[in-house]
Amino acid sequence: MKTLWITADDALARLGTKPQTLYANVSRGRIRAKPDPTDPRRSLYHADDVQRLAERHSGRRHTAAVAAQAIRWGDPVLPTTISSIAGGRLLYRGRDAADLSGAAALEDIAILLWETPGVVVKAFGCVMTGRSRLAAALGDLAARVADDLPALGRNPAVLRTEAADVLSTVAAGLAPWPDPIPLHQRLALGWHRPDAAEPIRKSLVLAAEHELNVSAFAARVTASSGAALSAAALSGLATLTGPRHGGAWLSVTRLAGQAGSIGVREAIRAMLSSEGAVRAFGHQLYPHGDPRAKIILESFEIPALYGLLVKAGEDLLGEPPNIDFALAALAATFDLPQDAPLVIFALSRTVGWLAHAMEQVESGQLIRPRASYAGS
Repeated sequence: MKTLWITADDALARLGTKPQTLYANVSRGRIRAKPDPTDPRRSLYHADDVQRLAERHSGRRHTAAVAAQAIRWGDPVLPTTISSIAGGRLLYRGRDAADLSGAAALEDIAILLWETPGVVVKAFGCVMTGRSRLAAALGDLAARVADDLPALGRNPAVLRTEAADVLSTVAAGLAPWPDPIPLHQRLALGWHRPDAAEPIRKSLVLAAEHELNVSAFAARVTASSGAALSAAALSGLATLTGPRHGGAWLSVTRLAGQAGSIGVREAIRAMLSSEGAVRAFGHQLYPHGDPRAKIILESFEIPALYGLLVKAGEDLLGEPPNIDFALAALAATFDLPQDAPLVIFALSRTVGWLAHAMEQVESGQLIRPRASYAGS
């Protein structure tokens, strides 16, 4: 099995730096660290993070190399006031998302992230079309893109009103319900699981925004062209469907399925052998564990199999579960539809995409990096 964690001496040897530099990289979130289970006074460091930094610092880096690395889990490259991740905490405009999840609804997070006095999400009747909820949201967004006005050159207050309308369009597909009730209740009642409303609420709040993830970046690139807010949301939603982003929950359900038939340890071994990673555990931005997952998992009693997976992940991989695991466990606990984790993620993250789109429009900047030709 691949060595995931190494000692400080090994890390310093690979980096060729002083201990102070190693500790600084840990504090900035560039290298994950955790206590050594054999000696709590020492720390272990994530081998992949150390190797990545060692490769970056081997010799003097040119501007092109810095830019290329920044696109691949590199240093922050785009200013934002929407959210930040530091010291193991996720902050929404300076407020701890963990604290907000105690009582806030997704609509409250939209008010905070969009800096608007209120958000009204329109209710729509439950019309069965034969499409999945995701397909309905994608189709409805695409249908309005051609008619919506470009975002560039419009008053911010007007854009915030339009953002609420775009969120209503997404909610009509993902959480159809005829009455104007909070979105977490629309999901819970639509799935005939009213007892799931509270953990769904927490999940929506905690998944609403996560800095410059790939779907937020896609939304910002689209918005930087001056396209409509609905186009930016559509870009984000399309990007979210990828297996390395919003689709990561499928890896969790496959892991749980295998664990139920061949055992937890063998399921983890099989996934490591086939995929080289177990996406249910660990997060590069949270070296001490994903706080979002912890809060969600504490809001209900998870099935025994998922409990065994949590213990095995920490024992075998040295990593606690992440939000993808938490959403899959939520769906399994309440017997929600198979795509429920993606539906929750998509509805929630729409709020963040729209915040990023409006911030990008207000910046007036076009996102247009250059390509480095590598052909002959």
